[in-house]
Amino acid sequence: MNLTRWSIVAALCLGLGTTAALADEALDQVVACMRANIPKTLQIKEIALTATDRTGGVRELRGRLYAMREDERLRAMVKIASPADLAGAAYLLREKSDGDEMYVYVPALQKVRRITGVGVDGMLWGTDLSYGDIKQLNNAFAAGQTRLDGRGDLAGRPVHLLTSLPAPGEVSRFTQTRIWVDQKTCVGLRADFYEGDTVRKRLDVEPASLRQSGPHWYPGEALMSDLKEGTKTRLRVLGLSSDVDLPGRHFNPSTFYIGS
Repeated sequence: MNLTRWSIVAALCLGLGTTAALADEALDQVVACMRANIPKTLQIKEIALTATDRTGGVRELRGRLYAMREDERLRAMVKIASPADLAGAAYLLREKSDGDEMYVYVPALQKVRRITGVGVDGMLWGTDLSYGDIKQLNNAFAAGQTRLDGRGDLAGRPVHLLTSLPAPGEVSRFTQTRIWVDQKTCVGLRADFYEGDTVRKRLDVEPASLRQSGPHWYPGEALMSDLKEGTKTRLRVLGLSSDVDLPGRHFNPSTFYIGS
């Protein structure tokens, strides 16, 4: 091979390497911007979950959500206030480098249960939200399990297109999640959850509901739909404060369900 051909090959290799590096850098920037929307501490004073079954029956749950970043990892806790048969039920997510920890408190049993394996994709109190979806709702995607597929448009807003894959060794019913991330606010506007090549669930955020608390953006309203079962759950944020003092007990597996 002559010098000219070597130069061409070298240039191509350098070009490919530069493109990959730029793509990785762009992905890191998008994921970092999404995660920056998680305040150091966050208290959602009230959330409403309205679940609609396939026959049109409706059930509404109300509660509170608390979240924080600890060493740049998400801690999130949801506690239900109503209806009466679920009052006091609580759920805790602790993001970790070696696999997330998830716990649920069942008042009727007065017992904390750790959620593992396929249970992560189980439905949260009869809604279309799974235990694992709380992480997606908080924009807590990991760059190492996500790729940037380019840019597009959704509801007239420029978006980044991402694909998130299960971590190696992670047990999940979903083979991948496609995410449309608003370029202006870094909030995920849509997430498609795939079983094989089929979209099983879809999370849609109402762009008009996007709100800002200090430097952080959050969706005021979102809809999770089970496209196979024909059910859906609408989530509404009814009050929020960020960067407030939160007791550590909210995120401790031994105490998260105690108090308000």
